[in-house]
Amino acid sequence: MTNALRLDWAAASDPGRVRANNQDAAVAEEQLFAVADGMGGHAAGEVASRVAVESMRANIGDGTLVDAVRHANRAVWERAADDPTLRGMGTTLSAIALVDDEDGATRVHVVNVGDSRVYLLRDGELEQITEDHSLVAELEREGRLTAEEARVHPQRNIVTRVLGNAPDVDVDEFPIDPFRGDRFLLCSDGLFNEVRDDEIAAVLRAEHEPQRAVDELVRRANTAGGRDNVTVVVVDVIDDGDKARQASAALAGSAVATSTAPPIRTTEQAEAPRGRHAPRRVADERRRRLVTWRSVLFSVALLIVVGAIVGSVWWFARGTFYVGFDHDRVAIFRGRPGGVLWLDPTVEERTGIKRSDVEPARIEDLKAGKAEPSLSAARAYVHNVTTTTTSTTTTTTTPTTTIAGAPPTSTSTP
Repeated sequence: MTNALRLDWAAASDPGRVRANNQDAAVAEEQLFAVADGMGGHAAGEVASRVAVESMRANIGDGTLVDAVRHANRAVWERAADDPTLRGMGTTLSAIALVDDEDGATRVHVVNVGDSRVYLLRDGELEQITEDHSLVAELEREGRLTAEEARVHPQRNIVTRVLGNAPDVDVDEFPIDPFRGDRFLLCSDGLFNEVRDDEIAAVLRAEHEPQRAVDELVRRANTAGGRDNVTVVVVDVIDDGDKARQASAALAGSAVATSTAPPIRTTEQAEAPRGRHAPRRVADERRRRLVTWRSVLFSVALLIVVGAIVGSVWWFARGTFYVGFDHDRVAIFRGRPGGVLWLDPTVEERTGIKRSDVEPARIEDLKAGKAEPSLSAARAYVHNVTTTTTSTTTTTTTPTTTIAGAPPTSTSTP
């Protein structure tokens, strides 16, 4: 790794004002900066996020940054498979690292799975680099929700891609040419769900010291409600190895080489600032081409995306089981307690166990609905809800809705 680029950074994490524990995890060191937001019952989310960042740290030097994310996904998946109490856990992950690309240039590579975010503050303007993998974000990109509607949507915490949900995972990657003065922000949704982007930008512009910036952002998230864990990492590019001057010179040289007449500066060129603003124009042009290409792909794939969203919602709502009370009897339900959107849970099996037969310590779990990953796991739980052996009879209710090939999804703690 080249030493031409120098960074300064700071990190902070806080459980917030509502949560008893912190299921976020972060790493901030010269080779890697990452934020993970875990999800799962009891301490499972905390385990998932910690396993993910520890795996990233261990594998950052072996292969690409995307490879490190896939190692982290496998680590979370295998940990859940080895421990029944952790089944169903998962975590988001956003990370950045300096990478020497094949052309010899050192760039900041950004990776993302889930709805933790990476922003870039450049020349005072804040831009979200990552794309949220969430239900409301997809609806917003389709134009079915406005940004304001997405902020308060009741399903805004449903994520469509996380680490630990399957043996492999798709990873978004964004290579960025860094320049002196750039400021990267990594954060969990506990920040941007409480603090608007314009307010985040104002803090990043005002607080020049990274530690003061992260502390102020955490403080504002808690002041706004602190309804979730909040984790913030700020990374400043304090030396770019003269990259900005070289890029500016290359841009000027290209303009001279393509003209056989004496150079004439247009009004736009005369007013254009020097220094690191010139490479920004190159980056802006690259982003415009990327947006055009994405628009074409989006138009072609619109129906596929809509079908995937519907399938994801169905799988999330119907692809699990829980044990609860059906009137005064213990029953196994298909779906999620309370239902999701239009999909309500249905009774899969009824038992002969009365509420009065249930072990007192399990009453509250059954009232809330004790989630299990499969019907067999739910049956096993039922056999252990009483202090004495109780005979049970079951009746199977056949589901009335099926969608083939629907992809799995997960949900972060609201």
